[in-house]
Amino acid sequence: MAKNKAVFFDRDGVINVDLSYVYKKEDFRFYDDFFPCVTHFKKQGYKLVVVTNQSGIERGYYTIKDFLSLSSYMQDYMQERLGFRFDRIYFCPLLHDTIRRKPASGMIIQAMNDLDLDLSKSCLVGDRLTDIMAAKNAGITKRYLLCRDKKHENSAELDKGEYTLIHTLDDFLPDN
Repeated sequence: MAKNKAVFFDRDGVINVDLSYVYKKEDFRFYDDFFPCVTHFKKQGYKLVVVTNQSGIERGYYTIKDFLSLSSYMQDYMQERLGFRFDRIYFCPLLHDTIRRKPASGMIIQAMNDLDLDLSKSCLVGDRLTDIMAAKNAGITKRYLLCRDKKHENSAELDKGEYTLIHTLDDFLPDN
Protein backbone atom coordinates (compact mmCIF):
# COMPACT_ATOMS: atom_id res chain seq x y z
CA MET A 1 0.00 0.00 0.00
CA ALA A 2 1.36 3.42 -1.00
CA LYS A 3 2.57 5.45 1.94
CA ASN A 4 3.41 8.94 0.71
CA LYS A 5 1.35 11.94 -0.30
CA ALA A 6 2.52 14.57 -2.76
CA VAL A 7 1.75 18.00 -4.03
CA PHE A 8 2.31 18.29 -7.76
CA PHE A 9 3.24 21.68 -9.17
CA ASP A 10 3.25 22.78 -12.78
CA ARG A 11 6.31 24.97 -13.33
CA ASP A 12 5.75 27.98 -15.60
CA GLY A 13 2.97 30.20 -14.28
CA VAL A 14 2.80 28.43 -10.89
CA ILE A 15 6.34 28.28 -9.51
CA ASN A 16 7.80 31.00 -11.70
CA VAL A 17 6.64 33.89 -13.85
CA ASP A 18 5.75 32.49 -17.28
CA LEU A 19 7.75 34.51 -19.79
CA SER A 20 7.30 31.86 -22.52
CA TYR A 21 9.95 29.21 -22.94
CA VAL A 22 12.04 30.12 -19.90
CA TYR A 23 15.32 28.20 -19.92
CA LYS A 24 17.95 30.66 -18.64
CA LYS A 25 18.39 31.35 -14.94
CA GLU A 26 18.58 35.10 -15.58
CA ASP A 27 15.01 34.91 -16.97
CA PHE A 28 13.69 32.70 -14.17
CA ARG A 29 11.79 34.47 -11.38
CA PHE A 30 10.09 32.55 -8.58
CA TYR A 31 6.70 33.89 -7.54
CA ASP A 32 6.91 35.25 -3.99
CA ASP A 33 3.92 33.18 -2.85
CA PHE A 34 5.63 29.96 -3.91
CA PHE A 35 8.03 29.82 -0.96
CA PRO A 36 5.47 29.88 1.89
CA CYS A 37 3.31 27.42 -0.04
CA VAL A 38 6.03 24.85 -0.67
CA THR A 39 7.32 25.25 2.91
CA HIS A 40 3.82 24.55 4.29
CA PHE A 41 3.50 21.33 2.31
CA LYS A 42 7.02 20.18 3.16
CA LYS A 43 6.25 20.64 6.88
CA GLN A 44 3.05 18.61 6.42
CA GLY A 45 5.08 15.68 5.06
CA TYR A 46 4.19 15.99 1.39
CA LYS A 47 6.59 14.97 -1.36
CA LEU A 48 7.18 17.95 -3.64
CA VAL A 49 6.97 17.13 -7.33
CA VAL A 50 7.18 19.22 -10.49
CA VAL A 51 5.38 18.01 -13.64
CA THR A 52 6.00 20.28 -16.60
CA ASN A 53 5.50 20.19 -20.36
CA GLN A 54 8.59 21.65 -22.05
CA SER A 55 7.78 21.69 -25.76
CA GLY A 56 10.40 24.41 -26.29
CA ILE A 57 12.92 21.56 -26.42
CA GLU A 58 11.31 19.87 -29.43
CA ARG A 59 10.67 23.27 -31.02
CA GLY A 60 14.42 23.91 -30.87
CA TYR A 61 14.24 26.95 -28.58
CA TYR A 62 16.49 25.29 -26.01
CA THR A 63 18.01 21.89 -25.22
CA ILE A 64 17.47 19.23 -22.59
CA LYS A 65 20.83 20.31 -21.16
CA ASP A 66 19.46 23.89 -20.84
CA PHE A 67 16.36 22.58 -19.06
CA LEU A 68 18.39 20.42 -16.68
CA SER A 69 20.71 23.34 -15.93
CA LEU A 70 17.75 25.56 -15.01
CA SER A 71 16.24 22.75 -12.92
CA SER A 72 19.54 22.42 -11.07
CA TYR A 73 19.52 26.18 -10.44
CA MET A 74 15.95 25.94 -9.05
CA GLN A 75 16.95 23.08 -6.76
CA ASP A 76 20.09 24.85 -5.52
CA TYR A 77 18.18 28.10 -4.91
CA MET A 78 15.50 26.30 -2.90
CA GLN A 79 18.11 24.39 -0.91
CA GLU A 80 19.92 27.61 -0.06
CA ARG A 81 16.79 29.61 0.77
CA LEU A 82 14.54 26.96 2.31
CA GLY A 83 16.80 24.08 3.29
CA PHE A 84 15.10 21.55 0.99
CA ARG A 85 14.53 20.78 -2.69
CA PHE A 86 11.85 19.25 -4.86
CA ASP A 87 11.75 15.50 -4.44
CA ARG A 88 11.51 15.06 -8.21
CA ILE A 89 11.17 17.12 -11.37
CA TYR A 90 9.49 15.40 -14.31
CA PHE A 91 9.27 16.93 -17.77
CA CYS A 92 8.02 16.10 -21.23
CA PRO A 93 10.14 17.63 -24.01
CA LEU A 94 7.76 16.63 -26.79
CA LEU A 95 5.28 18.83 -28.60
CA HIS A 96 2.86 16.13 -29.67
CA ASP A 97 0.69 13.92 -27.54
CA THR A 98 2.47 11.16 -25.69
CA ILE A 99 1.70 9.25 -22.53
CA ARG A 100 3.82 11.77 -20.61
CA ARG A 101 2.68 15.09 -22.05
CA LYS A 102 -0.14 16.67 -20.06
CA PRO A 103 -3.14 16.23 -20.27
CA ALA A 104 -1.94 12.61 -20.22
CA SER A 105 -1.00 11.37 -16.77
CA GLY A 106 2.34 9.66 -17.50
CA MET A 107 4.53 11.99 -15.44
CA ILE A 108 2.19 11.71 -12.45
CA ILE A 109 2.02 7.91 -12.72
CA GLN A 110 5.82 7.74 -12.95
CA ALA A 111 6.07 9.86 -9.78
CA MET A 112 3.53 7.60 -8.06
CA ASN A 113 5.69 4.56 -8.82
CA ASP A 114 9.04 6.23 -8.09
CA LEU A 115 7.99 7.82 -4.78
CA ASP A 116 5.44 5.26 -3.52
CA LEU A 117 2.62 7.81 -3.65
CA ASP A 118 -1.01 7.49 -2.69
CA LEU A 119 -2.66 9.78 -5.25
CA SER A 120 -5.89 9.87 -3.22
CA LYS A 121 -3.94 11.80 -0.57
CA SER A 122 -2.18 14.01 -3.11
CA CYS A 123 -3.05 17.25 -4.88
CA LEU A 124 -2.01 19.26 -7.93
CA VAL A 125 -1.88 22.95 -8.72
CA GLY A 126 -1.56 24.12 -12.30
CA ASP A 127 -2.41 27.14 -14.38
CA ARG A 128 -3.84 25.36 -17.42
CA LEU A 129 -6.68 22.96 -17.98
CA THR A 130 -4.19 20.40 -19.29
CA ASP A 131 -2.73 20.29 -15.76
CA ILE A 132 -6.18 19.68 -14.27
CA MET A 133 -6.97 17.00 -16.84
CA ALA A 134 -3.66 15.20 -16.15
CA ALA A 135 -4.48 15.13 -12.43
CA LYS A 136 -7.99 13.88 -13.13
CA ASN A 137 -6.67 11.21 -15.52
CA ALA A 138 -4.27 10.02 -12.79
CA GLY A 139 -7.00 9.87 -10.14
CA ILE A 140 -5.98 12.95 -8.12
CA THR A 141 -9.18 14.42 -6.67
CA LYS A 142 -7.75 17.62 -5.17
CA ARG A 143 -7.11 19.78 -8.24
CA TYR A 144 -6.45 23.52 -8.17
CA LEU A 145 -6.51 25.84 -11.18
CA LEU A 146 -4.33 28.90 -10.54
CA CYS A 147 -5.51 32.04 -12.31
CA ARG A 148 -3.19 34.81 -11.11
CA ASP A 149 -4.01 38.04 -12.92
CA LYS A 150 -5.87 37.13 -16.05
CA LYS A 151 -9.12 35.50 -17.00
CA HIS A 152 -8.44 31.87 -17.55
CA GLU A 153 -8.70 30.96 -21.19
CA ASN A 154 -11.07 28.14 -22.01
CA SER A 155 -12.16 27.77 -18.38
CA ALA A 156 -15.62 26.74 -19.61
CA GLU A 157 -14.14 23.64 -21.27
CA LEU A 158 -14.02 21.75 -18.00
CA ASP A 159 -16.79 21.48 -15.45
CA LYS A 160 -16.09 23.82 -12.53
CA GLY A 161 -16.62 20.87 -10.21
CA GLU A 162 -13.44 19.32 -11.60
CA TYR A 163 -11.19 21.83 -9.82
CA THR A 164 -11.01 24.63 -7.30
CA LEU A 165 -10.16 28.02 -8.80
CA ILE A 166 -7.49 29.96 -6.89
CA HIS A 167 -5.87 33.32 -7.60
CA THR A 168 -2.64 32.98 -5.61
CA LEU A 169 -0.79 30.10 -4.00
CA ASP A 170 -1.87 31.59 -0.66
CA ASP A 171 -5.41 30.50 -1.60
CA PHE A 172 -4.09 26.95 -2.00
CA LEU A 173 -3.06 26.59 1.65
CA PRO A 174 -6.26 26.62 3.80
CA ASP A 175 -7.96 23.56 2.32
CA ASN A 176 -4.98 21.25 2.72
